[in-house]
Amino acid sequence: VQLQAFGGGLVQAGGSLRLSCAASGFTFSGYTMGWFRQAPGKEREFVAVINWWREGTGYADSVKGRFTISRDNSKSTVYLQMNMLKPEDTAVYYCAKVSQTWQGATTRSGDYDYWGRGTQVTVSS
Repeated sequence: VQLQAFGGGLVQAGGSLRLSCAASGFTFSGYTMGWFRQAPGKEREFVAVINWWREGTGYADSVKGRFTISRDNSKSTVYLQMNMLKPEDTAVYYCAKVSQTWQGATTRSGDYDYWGRGTQVTVSS
């Protein structure tokens, strides 16, 4: 299993970024996928999740209305569109897959078994 996240960078507050996570080594369409982030000195936190059947999504309150998670099962890729970015969104962003096939959306990091290497997002004020 490999998860490769990319698309991070430096952006001014109010700007946008689109993260992508390319997956391989498993049947992507059968797994719920999530995005998490970790800021310096803080614990990793849930950001967004999308069900394997693409109809169910969930967001942390801090990003609701600004971030959108989506997936393209034909490309084995999950995306995170981030708009109206704030300095407090600065973190390393990780994509992850849940451990069980056909599992529904979950915000618990313990339900995820594989994690990408992360991509840095820095939002300047």
